Amino acid sequence: MESLLLTASPILFLMAAGCGVASTPKTESRPANRSGSLSDFKANSLEGKAAPLDQWRGKVVLVVNTASQCGFTPQYAGLETLHKELESRGFAVLGFPCNEFGGQEPGDAKEIRTFCTDNFQVSFPMFEKVKVKPGDGLSPIYAWLEAETGQVPTWNFCKYLVGKDGKPIQFYSSKTTPDAPELRKAIDTALAAK
Repeated sequence: MESLLLTASPILFLMAAGCGVASTPKTESRPANRSGSLSDFKANSLEGKAAPLDQWRGKVVLVVNTASQCGFTPQYAGLETLHKELESRGFAVLGFPCNEFGGQEPGDAKEIRTFCTDNFQVSFPMFEKVKVKPGDGLSPIYAWLEAETGQVPTWNFCKYLVGKDGKPIQFYSSKTTPDAPELRKAIDTALAAK
């Protein structure tokens, strides 16, 4: 019972914070193997081209589920700033569009790219639309991140900070902005790690 309460507590906190959690996430779709690293996964770019994540092996990355019609959409600007400022130090933002929260990413790949470029000059890597909620069609990348952290995105613009070793360091809710001091400190610490 105690472990159930510990698992539910962050979810209940996020519900109270208005992050749109409707129910406790199912855990059966999470992979049993909790090893490996982010660089073990393959993905396709927003344009549908193979973009294996081993391109970011040895780098610090921030994995973000994005959406074009969300109240948090202005975070694209801060994510782009982070990416540009820290890219030369071995950091990248990786954006994964998602339409599961409020239907706020209904567009196709071309529409998403146009929106991100025209409105926020996004240069960080963007990938094909994914499912991040546990259940049928859950992205293997997100299944792994969720299993490793015990945290499931509750809305658009949730963030997973992943270290140079390819392992998740911390999960941040949508309300943690890209310029939040706690996020920046964690990124700087991860970049300084050997």
